[in-house]
Amino acid sequence: ELVRQGEALKRTEQMVDKMDQDLKTSQRHINSIKSVWGGLVNYFKAKPPESKPEQNGAPEYYANIRLKEAITSSKEQESKYQESHPNLRKLDNSDNDFNKADLVSSVQRDAYPKNQQLRAYHQKIDTNLDEMSSGLSRLKSLALGLQTEIEEQDDMLDRLTKKVETLDVNIKNTDRKVRQL
Repeated sequence: ELVRQGEALKRTEQMVDKMDQDLKTSQRHINSIKSVWGGLVNYFKAKPPESKPEQNGAPEYYANIRLKEAITSSKEQESKYQESHPNLRKLDNSDNDFNKADLVSSVQRDAYPKNQQLRAYHQKIDTNLDEMSSGLSRLKSLALGLQTEIEEQDDMLDRLTKKVETLDVNIKNTDRKVRQL
């Protein structure tokens, strides 16, 4: 949603720039209509480029790299998460609700108690803690990506606000000049 909003902000900024360029063109026409001297000045004055409006320092919009990486990473881990989530996986009732494949752990067997059931519970707790850790790290990267994206869009909004205020003043001045004609 933030990426979509960022793209909308970029399009809005481009439209404001186009409006500013059109306003400058209309100002030239008003000067030509207003007096012969204004027409002569416009004739010898270089015409503004009719190509793409200037962006005033606004680079092409691309979503924040950190956010893109976090979203991609999150999507990659989503299927793994759904497979391992206790409420989303099928429960296997054999062997006292423990499957031998679930007992695989990166911790050495000597670190667990000698009792097999207690060892299984400890391994299950370690597995769950590992899953929680990976989920929290995924949430952290998403939060950091969202933070930087919001900061970038805030800067874009500040720039857009200044452009719109300037454009509003110019439109009012142009309207006043047209009414005087």
